[in-house]
Amino acid sequence: MELLQIAEPGQSAAPHQHKLAVGIDLGTTNSLVATVRSGLSVVISDELGRPLLPSVVRYLQDDVPAKVGYEAKDAQALDPRNTISSVKRFMGRGLKDIAHRESMPYDFEDSAGMVRVRTVAGSKSPVEVSAEILKTLRERAEASLGGQLVGAVITVPAYFDDAQRQATKDAAKLAGLSVLRLLNEPTAAAIAYGLDNAAEGVYAVYDLGGGTFDISILNLSRGVFEVMSTGGDSALGGDDFDQRIFCWILEAAKLQPLSAEDAHVLLTCAREAKEYLTQHGVAPIRARLNSGEIVDLKLTTEVFTEITRTLVTKTIQPVKKALRDAGLTVDDVKGVVMVGGATRMPQIQRAVGEFFKQEPLNNLDPDKVVALGAAAQANLLAGNRAAGDEWLLLDVIPLSLGLETMGGLVERIIPRNSTIPVARAQEFTTFRDGQTAIAIHVVQGERELVSDCRSLARFELRGIPPMVAGAARIRVTFQVDADGLLSVSARDSTSGAEASVTVKPSYGLSDDEIANMLKDSLAHTKDDAQRRALKEAQVEAQRLIEAVRSALKNDADLLVAEQQSAIETAIAKLQAAMLGEERRDITLAMDAVEVATRDFAARRMDKSIRRAFAGKTVDEIGVISESEDNKHMGEHA
Repeated sequence: MELLQIAEPGQSAAPHQHKLAVGIDLGTTNSLVATVRSGLSVVISDELGRPLLPSVVRYLQDDVPAKVGYEAKDAQALDPRNTISSVKRFMGRGLKDIAHRESMPYDFEDSAGMVRVRTVAGSKSPVEVSAEILKTLRERAEASLGGQLVGAVITVPAYFDDAQRQATKDAAKLAGLSVLRLLNEPTAAAIAYGLDNAAEGVYAVYDLGGGTFDISILNLSRGVFEVMSTGGDSALGGDDFDQRIFCWILEAAKLQPLSAEDAHVLLTCAREAKEYLTQHGVAPIRARLNSGEIVDLKLTTEVFTEITRTLVTKTIQPVKKALRDAGLTVDDVKGVVMVGGATRMPQIQRAVGEFFKQEPLNNLDPDKVVALGAAAQANLLAGNRAAGDEWLLLDVIPLSLGLETMGGLVERIIPRNSTIPVARAQEFTTFRDGQTAIAIHVVQGERELVSDCRSLARFELRGIPPMVAGAARIRVTFQVDADGLLSVSARDSTSGAEASVTVKPSYGLSDDEIANMLKDSLAHTKDDAQRRALKEAQVEAQRLIEAVRSALKNDADLLVAEQQSAIETAIAKLQAAMLGEERRDITLAMDAVEVATRDFAARRMDKSIRRAFAGKTVDEIGVISESEDNKHMGEHA
């Protein structure tokens, strides 16, 4: 007879069977792995007691395994072409997206839209390079914990787009890791501070890493972490400060164009000078270049502050926007959490302190705080919930949520992998003159056409005042609560009419169903884009036809028979083009209609002006001012 073990939800059935899970901060400059021991998050160090792993990989010839970390970093100056650092900046990116390529020693190539680096071991993608780093961290963790990992939470910048997030997941899979979740770095930092300091209130997380900058405004309350707004720059980080010092060295030393190897030497000197200035007022910069030139300079804190002033300002602008988006002021912020090694720079500390009118929080190591928070969530996701551990585990949406627009197209409102609870709103407008109702069709999926997505709910908004097409403003709000319940509401800004529906989205889709939907979206990306472009052209063509028909109905007397016939012929050709599958044919036919109606439009304008000014004196007419047209946000049938 077998016995069943019973446990509280989220807790291990056998307390002694602690599942091994880790949090990984895959950083631009350094990476870390952490776990939970005896209820506390701790960073796992290597055999020499070093917590950080430099995010550097060196490839060698003859199938020799790649060197990762300090050993690779030490060889950077000797073998820069085969030693890759700051690979996080390349994740999910094409060649045109890589800044400062000219100062990098790598031999880049563009393959299928994603940049690759040619090495002696072959062409390597950022996914493969990142996988080497993740594999080293996995091996470190398994050696320390004495067993195989059940999974890992890997952190990413909040501003990482889907391509960058997917590249990160692919790298983890290649490294033999099961990804429990991709967690935004600012949220991970907030988790670490919320648990370690029992913090509550509104906090700003200022995260300046080696290659990315994130700002998040979070509300912490009894273990619930609510992201109120985010902002940042995915191409701004400590590397840019190094680049400013590098340019200063070139100018101060009056150096000629450098070889790739010499450029790398000076970039290394620049990074060392930046770090030295954190604790000192003057940093010596000395280097002997392959060209025979000797560099011997001194960089002061004052000069460093001046040459990087614009970079510091670039971080403050997103902070202001994030506060505006959250509807808050500086006075509402209880504390500022500093994340990322680049926040150690004195000018950063000073600028953040002056802006928020308070000293930033630095009681957790800015290099470790993200990994510590990721470890806490990994521990929960693995099912190691401890007694009294009551903080809320936020879920994510596996597939995008959106609604149907004219032509059967999907307008995504909440993208997949968004952390819940979440709320997003967008404005739409009417398609036809005099339209008094709007039908709203809520769908789920990643494809461009409604027919390829999953239908969730339908409802109608009535009571819209009859206006010309495009004049109405209907705000549609999607809100997903912590339980995964979706509510969609629509409100007309003119009349105040409202309608809403509450649905239970199909978050219960099986892994296979989700995988198939995502696989379909990837397989049909090009076809979907072409079909969407065709549908959009058809919608615009129909809009043009209806506008011309309405004008002819009201002002046909302005045309002679031949002119009206020419317009009708152009419309007929446009309608025929709309039945085809070529967007170019529709565009050309629309251009022909606009040419045919040009004189007609001018006559209608003259008639309108004469009607408006009829019987009025100059004084009565007054000054006519132009007003900016309302921005068209979209349409809905």
